[in-house]
Amino acid sequence: MINSEKLLERFTTYIKIDSQSDPNSDSTPSTDKQWTIANLLKKELEQIGLKDVTIDDKAYIMATLPSNVDHEVDTIGFVSHFDTSPDFKASHINPQIHKDYDGGDILLNKEKDIVLSSSYFKEMKDYIGQTLITTDGTTLLSADDKAGITEIIMAMEYLVQHPEIKHGEIRVGFTPDEEIGRGAHHFDVDKFGAKYAYTMDGSQIGELEYENFNAASAVLKFKGTSVHPGYAKDKMVNSIYMAQKFIDVLPKDEVPEKTEGYEGFFHLSSISGDIELTELKYIIRDHDKDKFEARKQLMKDIVAKMNDQIEEADIEIEVKDQYYNMREKVEPVKHIVDIAEEAMKSLNIQPILKPIRGGTDGAQLSYKGLPCPNIFAGGHNFHGKYEYVPLESMVKASEVIVKIAELTARR
Repeated sequence: MINSEKLLERFTTYIKIDSQSDPNSDSTPSTDKQWTIANLLKKELEQIGLKDVTIDDKAYIMATLPSNVDHEVDTIGFVSHFDTSPDFKASHINPQIHKDYDGGDILLNKEKDIVLSSSYFKEMKDYIGQTLITTDGTTLLSADDKAGITEIIMAMEYLVQHPEIKHGEIRVGFTPDEEIGRGAHHFDVDKFGAKYAYTMDGSQIGELEYENFNAASAVLKFKGTSVHPGYAKDKMVNSIYMAQKFIDVLPKDEVPEKTEGYEGFFHLSSISGDIELTELKYIIRDHDKDKFEARKQLMKDIVAKMNDQIEEADIEIEVKDQYYNMREKVEPVKHIVDIAEEAMKSLNIQPILKPIRGGTDGAQLSYKGLPCPNIFAGGHNFHGKYEYVPLESMVKASEVIVKIAELTARR
């Protein structure tokens, strides 16, 4: 149904455009280079025949595929983000195309001896015989979420070219800065005008998610006193050691590398400092709201106890909520998940309903009044040099979008 060669061409065009976001910037978009792909996407939406294509001063893009039925149908939407993770190099992306994949290891970079190992990334064997798109071992791929962008545009173009497929009004939304947690911050839900939407931002084929972590960030500052080490007895306070004491108190097994499923965690994402000042940055995650609140309180309690019981301790903590579990907002309109599940099954895709161990624009959008489950975009190993996406998964994702539009018009 969807032209795979055209999809591949469009996808490779998008990923070669550096659109990395920057968590240290206060602007929206956080980087000027995101405007390059934003303006291209606006132009392409117009070229494929969508209406009311707009881009605002913060690079949020919206467009409409008008209804082609004469009865009332809920307006639905599809949303993806065009920024790329700041976690790894995202410029000069050189995708490698591996047709008829044989199930073995893939040499990404001979010079650097970088190998995408099928014995380590065992899910690769699920795609034997398919076409895998990989990096060259020096960058990430940007399938997160340019795969989703590509799939939405391909599906909309197909619906424009095939008016025999009946559908209601469909809204498309593309956002900046999702990778730094701000993708939905300036998203105008009222202007978007959809009753509900789907983010195309999941991983392996079949994923269908309407639960995600509750999320917060924590920044801790440990203040010390620097004195010449030769004369430091009873005078020096080394903030690095104080930070280490805090780290040692947190539960050792409640970290990302030792948790799965619905298990939450504390994740130390960065540490910097010297004798005078050490800063720890954490992210706090849990699906359960009560456990989430308890995690935040535990960190605050540890700081309070250290400040009270250790004479030389001078510690500050700032905790900020980032987003919440969208399950609370999606369950009252669970039929939107059922429609997506039916769409997948009709295309011989086995739905995989599971909680997101992360966040998505859909979480924030759901709390802004736009219930927004998440559908697979096809990629694996996001945010690093081992990222890859099967071409066939992207084709199927586009077909799921088309089928959801068709099924919605029948209800």
